[in-house]
Amino acid sequence: RELLARTAERAPRLGCFGLHEWAMAYRSDVHGVRHSQLPLRLGAEGTDAVVEGSRIRCTHFDAFRFFAPEARDRNEGDDGVLPTRAGMREMEQPGCLHAGMDLYKWAYKLVPVVDSDLLADCFDLAWDIRRLDMEASPYDLTRVDDLSDGRGGYAAVRIEEPAGRAEYARRQREFAERGQALRARLLAMLDAAVGAAPGTRPDTEWTSSARP
Repeated sequence: RELLARTAERAPRLGCFGLHEWAMAYRSDVHGVRHSQLPLRLGAEGTDAVVEGSRIRCTHFDAFRFFAPEARDRNEGDDGVLPTRAGMREMEQPGCLHAGMDLYKWAYKLVPVVDSDLLADCFDLAWDIRRLDMEASPYDLTRVDDLSDGRGGYAAVRIEEPAGRAEYARRQREFAERGQALRARLLAMLDAAVGAAPGTRPDTEWTSSARP
């Protein structure tokens, strides 16, 4: 609960442009790539050039931990503070795509406290976010079926160009707004569950083993 509440209190930061995926593919000539079945849109050298020419400001540990070793030192994090597992409560912010996708994880873990409507809404958000996450990645997904009509692939959001960065920030802002609404619903359900439990009050801190 504390993680959700503290994330909800922060203003969204919208300047990362999905560069975490690029940092994971940095120096692929040495380390390879996580999604080896997919080609890099700009090739290895072009991908490295984007990383080297950009400011990387990743605040989510579960993205940062997959960075290529040489890319880790390029991450500015949150004003120079790098993400860690222990520091998630201090660093998570609602503009982060991964924090938005995590809402589905928390909702799933909290069933049956969380109802099916909220679980489905969190899944829908995670699906939409993951689409942008990969469209803005260095990978070429034009031949990957996007499941919308059985024919089309994923168009690239070219964050290496100004127009692509503008599109990314616009969609990121929309996801942040949707995520904040879902966080509020999750917190309300958690508080209601605590208030309904025998021997507790509505303001009692939630201490279930499923607590985020």
